[in-house]
Amino acid sequence: MAFVSKEDKANLAPGIKAVLAKYKVKGSISVRHNSTLVVKVTKGEIDFSEYMMKGEWPKDYIQVNEYWLRENYTGIAFEFLQEMIAAMKGPDFFDHSDSMTDYFHLSHYVDLNIGTWIKPYIFTA
Repeated sequence: MAFVSKEDKANLAPGIKAVLAKYKVKGSISVRHNSTLVVKVTKGEIDFSEYMMKGEWPKDYIQVNEYWLRENYTGIAFEFLQEMIAAMKGPDFFDHSDSMTDYFHLSHYVDLNIGTWIKPYIFTA
């Protein structure tokens, strides 16, 4: 069963903050339901506008799918997201899940958001 404690968050925070500082973006770290480590990127020098949905209802935020990074992102955005996911998982992350048998066992879930639905990401370059 996935579980992430406040102590786990505190142990992972320096690595996450280092990635945020390296790419000159600001964000917050939190834990949701004791199972998910959440990072919300609020503003920074990476332009994510080409990855945000366009259309009738424009969306100024992204809920990053960690399994489709290579297919959906390029350049500096891809590098940042890849490093951030790795920092959020940390050295003790494990995933022994087997979806064929409906068995899910991992250390914790990760949820990375670029902006939120109520407060969009701000590009500051």
